[in-house]
Amino acid sequence: MVIGNQDRNISVLGSMYNIKIFSKGEDIYIDTNDEAMVDKMNQIFFVLMKIVNHNVVISERDIIYIAKLMEQMSADDIFELYTNRLLITKTVSGRPIYAKTLNQRHYIQAIKKNDLVFGIGPAGTGKTYVAVMNAISRLKDGSVKKLILTRPAVEAGENLGFLPGDLKEKIDPYLRPLYDALYEALGTKQTEEMIEKGIIEIAPLAYMRGRTLENAYVILDEAQNTTTNQMKLFLTRMGFNSKMVVTGDITQIDLPKKTNSGLVQAIHLLEAVDGIEIITFERVDVIRHPLVQKVLERYENYENKYRKLF
Repeated sequence: MVIGNQDRNISVLGSMYNIKIFSKGEDIYIDTNDEAMVDKMNQIFFVLMKIVNHNVVISERDIIYIAKLMEQMSADDIFELYTNRLLITKTVSGRPIYAKTLNQRHYIQAIKKNDLVFGIGPAGTGKTYVAVMNAISRLKDGSVKKLILTRPAVEAGENLGFLPGDLKEKIDPYLRPLYDALYEALGTKQTEEMIEKGIIEIAPLAYMRGRTLENAYVILDEAQNTTTNQMKLFLTRMGFNSKMVVTGDITQIDLPKKTNSGLVQAIHLLEAVDGIEIITFERVDVIRHPLVQKVLERYENYENKYRKLF
C-alpha cells in the first residue's frame, strides 16, 4: 500500500518537499501550485504504484529512498532494484533479509568478488548489519568455517571510568551491536552455542595480534577508531580462503587528539589495489528513522560552514 497506515508514507514524502499530500479514498491529492513539483510527484507515485503492484511492501524509509533515487536513476532502474531484490540471508524467524539500497547491493557484490572490502559511510547505512548477515549466510553454506567480529574498544567521547567484572564483561558493551545482529540472524541460543564452540568469535582488536585468520569471515567494525598500527596489524592477519570486511565512519573518530585514524590512512593507501574494494555509503543510504537523514544533513551543513570560517 503506497499511502501507508494513516497516510504515514505520503506524509513523510510531503515533509521532504514541504508540501501537503493527503488521500481521500483511493485518490491522492497534492496541495501546490508548482507544476514542476506536481510532475515530480506524479513520477514518484508512478514508480511507487508499479512496485507495490508487484507485491513489494514499502515503508517510510523506502518512500524517502525512492524519492532520492529519482534524482539520479530512471524509473525502470528503481523498479528493478525493488523487484529483483538481492537476498542476503534469513533471520531465525524465517524473515528474508534483502539488500535495501543500491550501495548495499554493490557492497554484497564487492564482498563476493574481493577478499578485502571497506564499507565507509554514516551511521544507519547498514554497513555492519549487512556484513554480519552476509557472514552468517556464508557460515551456513560452508564457504567459511569461522566468523570473527572485532572492533577497537574506544569510548565514544565519554570517560566511562573503571568497569567492574571479568574481561568479557568489560568489553561486551563495546561489542553489543555485533551481538544484536547475530541474535536476529541466529537466535540467542544458537549464537551462544556457536560462540562456545569457537565457530563465532567476538573479541577486541587487541586479540588479533599474532594470529593468521584462515577459512574465516572477519569483520572489523568501527574501524575509524583504529590507530595506523592497529589497522596494519589487522590487515596483515588475513589468511587463505578468508574474507575481511572493514566498516567505519570517518566523520565520527573518537581517537585522542593528534592520533591518526588507521581507517583514513588505509583507504588512501589501498584504493587502487587489485582484490580490494572500497564502497562509500551516502546519506541517502541511511535506513534508520527518516529524521536521521535530516540530522546528518544539518550537521554536515554546519561542519562545512565551520570549515569555511576557520
